[in-house]
Amino acid sequence: MAISQVEKNEIIKKYARHEGDTGSPEVQIAVLTSEINALNGHLKVHKKDHHSYVGLLKKIGHRRNLLAYLRGKDVVRYRELIQSLGLRR
Repeated sequence: MAISQVEKNEIIKKYARHEGDTGSPEVQIAVLTSEINALNGHLKVHKKDHHSYVGLLKKIGHRRNLLAYLRGKDVVRYRELIQSLGLRR
């Protein structure tokens, strides 16, 4: 269910704003999106796994809050991020 450390490091390299950046909203949102996608795949197979479903909802809420923060702070960065992640279809 969880993403591997290699995948996470690739995501961090792609979305980091500077060298060693792991805490910017872009990186956090990208990592959460990857985890959410992995959990969605898991839940399609294991429909009765309610504990994972609750974890998925928490991750979605956390991502929503981070997106709202980024939208309020810098709209251009927000729009670029949602475009690159394929959110808000």
